[in-house]
Amino acid sequence: MMAKVQVSASHTGSHDQSHNIKWGIAAGFSASLVGIGLARFAYTPLLPAIIDAGWFDASKAAYLGAANLAGYLLGALTGRVMAQKSSTAFTLRAMMLLASVAFFACAFPVSYLWFFAWRLLSGISGGALMVLAAPTVLAYVSPSKRGLSGGIIFMGVGVGIAASGTLVPLLLQQGLKQTWLGLGVISLVFTAIAWKGWPKQDAAPVHALQHPRQSKNTTLKALYAEYALNAAGWVPHMIFLVAFIAHGLGQGLEVGAQYWVLFGIGATLGPLLAGVLADRVGFGLALRLSFILEGICVCIPALGLGTPWLMASSVVVGAFVTGTVPLVLGRVQELLVHHPAQQNAAWRTATVGFALFQAVAAYGFSYLFSYSGGNYALLFLLGTGAIALAFLIDIVASRSAEITRAA
Repeated sequence: MMAKVQVSASHTGSHDQSHNIKWGIAAGFSASLVGIGLARFAYTPLLPAIIDAGWFDASKAAYLGAANLAGYLLGALTGRVMAQKSSTAFTLRAMMLLASVAFFACAFPVSYLWFFAWRLLSGISGGALMVLAAPTVLAYVSPSKRGLSGGIIFMGVGVGIAASGTLVPLLLQQGLKQTWLGLGVISLVFTAIAWKGWPKQDAAPVHALQHPRQSKNTTLKALYAEYALNAAGWVPHMIFLVAFIAHGLGQGLEVGAQYWVLFGIGATLGPLLAGVLADRVGFGLALRLSFILEGICVCIPALGLGTPWLMASSVVVGAFVTGTVPLVLGRVQELLVHHPAQQNAAWRTATVGFALFQAVAAYGFSYLFSYSGGNYALLFLLGTGAIALAFLIDIVASRSAEITRAA
């Protein structure tokens, strides 16, 4: 990968290369903000308004949220294929445009099918942007700065979550239709910022020329499982935190919303802090430390420890919902440092597993919540168990790799 940077630098000079990398990181940040931060998370605060306005009833509105998750999985599966049929830069631009157009389309509730299709397409754009944007940019970043650079890129998701809790209520004062149009305009602005920031396709021939043998790296397979289990472990906070505060603890929706703001603050800062830590101690150790912190903080709501602990839990889990993403991507690149041609496929596999487990866990936990008669503690304990299992898998896989190397 460094060879690519040197080739580019020889043509344009190190100053231009540095400038291009900065624009690439800005483009990656914009893609994360539009494709996931806004396209997925802005729907959560919009949901009550859609129901209140009589656009769709509660049941249909919930299925529209699920359409975005299904689309995300499709996008993660097909993003690389789309890029191969055209070019990575073209696909990234097209997906950001698609996410923006979807906002404008959703301002007009023509029919349920119309809305469902656009929410699905919005999800597809998010999944494709997740598997393509960061690896495309980080291929040009020196390994010593990948943690910080990846952190800035995925900070876009957290900024989108924070914006969904602040901008959407402000826009809703103008009306529901105007809110969708406003989100479309914001997305178009960030699409324009990213437009020329993507690395040119012809500057990256190294990946295409390498044909290494299929990696049988058990540590990599373990990483897929860890990332997927993490997705399940966060679900209690992502779906039930506000309801737990509002109804489970009887503190009301206004207080519950304040905890969601804390979650959003954590999600904004998480990738940056995780990236800085990874640059200091390595992605493997940073990921293991994150499992320990996550496990403790996902468990806190089940223990009834009081307000300060709940606040800490909201911030820290929010931080790792976004912060774990650059850690896992960096770990993939670490494990396949001698097989760069396999890195994009490995990241796609990790993202697909993440999307699948998150969707399954969302439905499974909702069923368990109903079946248990509204037992919130059970959900947080199960989330803790999923993250503890991820930690154990990481330990076992690392020991196994050490034994193999020693042999």
